[in-house]
Amino acid sequence: MPLITSSKTKPEYDVLVVGSGAAGGQSAYVLATAGAKVLILEAGRNYDPVSETPMLNLPDQAPLRGAGTPHKPFGFYDATVDGGWTVPKEPYLVRRSRRGPGWYEASDISLSTTDQNFMWWRARMLGGRTNHWGRIALRMGPYDFKPRGRDGLGIDWPFEYADLAPYYDKVEALIGVYGTNEGLENTPDSPAGILLPPPKPRAYELLIQKACSGLKIPVIPAHLAILSQKQDAQKASAIAHPNNPEAARRLADSMQSRLACLWATSCGRGCAVKANYQSTTVHLPPAMATGNLDILTDAMVREITVGKDGKATGVTYVDKKTGKEMKVKGRAVVLAASGCESARILLNSKSSLFPNGLANSSGKVGRYLMDTVGTDLTGQIPALENCPPYNEDGASEMHLYTPWWLYKQQLAHKMDFPRGYHIELGGGRRLPGAGEFDGLEQFTGGSYGKKLKEDARRYYGSFINLAGRGEMIPNEDSFCEVDPDKKDAWGIPVLRFHFKWSSHEEKQAAHMQKTFAQIIDSMGGKVVGAPQLDGKKAIAPGGSIIHEVGTTCMGADRKSSVLNQYCQAWDVKNLFVTDGGPFVSNADKNPTLTIMANAWRACDYLLDEMKKGNI
Repeated sequence: MPLITSSKTKPEYDVLVVGSGAAGGQSAYVLATAGAKVLILEAGRNYDPVSETPMLNLPDQAPLRGAGTPHKPFGFYDATVDGGWTVPKEPYLVRRSRRGPGWYEASDISLSTTDQNFMWWRARMLGGRTNHWGRIALRMGPYDFKPRGRDGLGIDWPFEYADLAPYYDKVEALIGVYGTNEGLENTPDSPAGILLPPPKPRAYELLIQKACSGLKIPVIPAHLAILSQKQDAQKASAIAHPNNPEAARRLADSMQSRLACLWATSCGRGCAVKANYQSTTVHLPPAMATGNLDILTDAMVREITVGKDGKATGVTYVDKKTGKEMKVKGRAVVLAASGCESARILLNSKSSLFPNGLANSSGKVGRYLMDTVGTDLTGQIPALENCPPYNEDGASEMHLYTPWWLYKQQLAHKMDFPRGYHIELGGGRRLPGAGEFDGLEQFTGGSYGKKLKEDARRYYGSFINLAGRGEMIPNEDSFCEVDPDKKDAWGIPVLRFHFKWSSHEEKQAAHMQKTFAQIIDSMGGKVVGAPQLDGKKAIAPGGSIIHEVGTTCMGADRKSSVLNQYCQAWDVKNLFVTDGGPFVSNADKNPTLTIMANAWRACDYLLDEMKKGNI
């Protein structure tokens, strides 16, 4: 992708956008297509999935048959080229339960054995985590924006679902999302004609659906940001830009280059045919086609600079290729670097006007850090043994899933935890990878030679995995702050993490395990191991689901929040934060779609304020 270097930046831009992923790509797209002169500053390197992705490579073409390593925890072919649970030269500090009190540099990549209190995933590359994510694109519902009004816990958003619904429509039309409208409680439908048709369910998904029907658990088509068919470019671009014909035309042109999914490779590798949503192939090309967007990679932002009037004037960054500290000016600044990274930048932006960090008069920058509650269970299903070979190509994630179904019971206080979860379904006969038959001896008693091959064929494809993804309620014990001593390779103070699950989340994880065991039993299957009914042991480590939200929360009161409802800093009116940081709750729905919809709404407001002369 065409880029500029530090020596070629303009003297000043209308808007500086820090980050290039879901939030940064969406923000830059909205601003550039509206005519603003925009510079993206990305801390990672340039990346082009069209030319770099190993879409169709086989496991035996990779070291260790593609297995995960410290530098590639999700496997050799994962699109994350520079990043992961640890990033060279960029440490962060955590508590470690087995090493006593004090702070320790994070080093773990194994979620099953870690004793870290928090795991921080970073993707240092153009497009950020959009190159890596599972493409699950779920709308938050009306209950999710006003949770405190239902159970008295947590924080309500300063707007309602109806305020964000039009932006969900725009984002779904722009990026392409498959799924169906089911009319379920707090699982919002999309307007007719926006969603693409979902792929047909796989055999194991149909068996799960049949078992769940007897348990009165819904199983419906999933919503994923993958093109199940080529987009209707004219229709979709008109939905995205009803009042901007030029933007609609450019978007339609860009959509023409995207092909329907081949159903043959993992989205996590990146997509050369642009069938999945990645910021690098969906947001940035039409934005750059306007001539209004410059992109600067390897630019590690240190701080936001401010003038005597307290307004942001630009950013200071380190050019990672030269090591030099550079400055660039902007009429407004949009932070979209991820919840924790944006908080780090604000906390490091200290001055006589803002001695505790920029936009931090409330003391809430870094507070209310949240991740998604996660746990999973595997079952072996005899009905799926010895299946003949058959074509099970499809999306790299599930075709069906289970939305939360017990809202009424929770509202009536008939359950011991207040918020819900959805279930992601895994299994099938995909291309075997490294370790595919590990643990088979617990079913075979051990085998060798010809018998081992027979056992492998018998059991291949007979396992399912049920993964819960649930809501975390913000708490005072979960936050990030700048360490007073430790710095990264560029001399920038690093973060340290406090994190704690409450009993609400632990009880939810225990309920997940119990439910998964019931589903497997209803399928005539056997749980691999045993369900873990102690929620403290069942729940995944904080940060491990990579749904990092909170830290720069929005609100209606400047004394208790960092941003207003439009993601504008209370203290600095030309500063906005559009990543997951503004979230005040973390619904069970994966946050990426809401990040993009919220960023579009915030940037529309920013543009309007600029036109009025208020910024």
